[in-house]
Amino acid sequence: MTTLLAIDASSSACSVALWQDGVVTAERCEAPRQHTQRMMPMIEALLAAADLTLNDLDALAYGHGPGSFTGLRIAAGTIQGLAFGLDVPVIGVSTLAALSLQAHRLHHARFVLPMLDARMGELYTGAYRVVTRADGEIEVEQVLPEQVCAPGLLELPAALREHDWLAVGSGLVMHDELPESVRASLALQLPEPQPDAEAMVMLAAQAYARGEAVSAVEAQPVYLRNEVAWR
Repeated sequence: MTTLLAIDASSSACSVALWQDGVVTAERCEAPRQHTQRMMPMIEALLAAADLTLNDLDALAYGHGPGSFTGLRIAAGTIQGLAFGLDVPVIGVSTLAALSLQAHRLHHARFVLPMLDARMGELYTGAYRVVTRADGEIEVEQVLPEQVCAPGLLELPAALREHDWLAVGSGLVMHDELPESVRASLALQLPEPQPDAEAMVMLAAQAYARGEAVSAVEAQPVYLRNEVAWR
């Protein structure tokens, strides 16, 4: 049996999720600026409900970003500390890929444009195609590199512009600043969803099966806006 734990602190929400051979349980709460206080109790409660301990985990996953700089550091630091103590590998999961999977599960969208408000008039974004394989496994395929950009500079992949796209995330507050070509492709818009550990643990399980887990020392946030983060 493969057992994975995922956490996310990339937004105002705090979430944890457990994977046990395809069975997922999760907890989530709104916890602005309380991630450090809420994360470990939520992990302990989720494991206790499943009659598990930290020592039963095969690997740990976390939302590596993009998102809140502070939240990403909290998640990476928490996972790194646990992984060192447990001697298990870690898996970083994109918050944008997780949002895309969440949108697909809600509305069966095949083409998803996740957008997070990056502040300073910019977006964290990328583009994904979500497909269901013959065996029923859902794959989230990146078709536009993750980036931080002004909304007016966003472009969808030329070969996929004619498809109906679902846009998801807090970055939709800048919808009116998107190019007309992008707005014309958006069949549905979901501004409310935030990245969630439940989707992340599903993506982490796929990565773990592919042998993509890494050592704890490699647990790092992905800011996209690296220069600002360094300052």
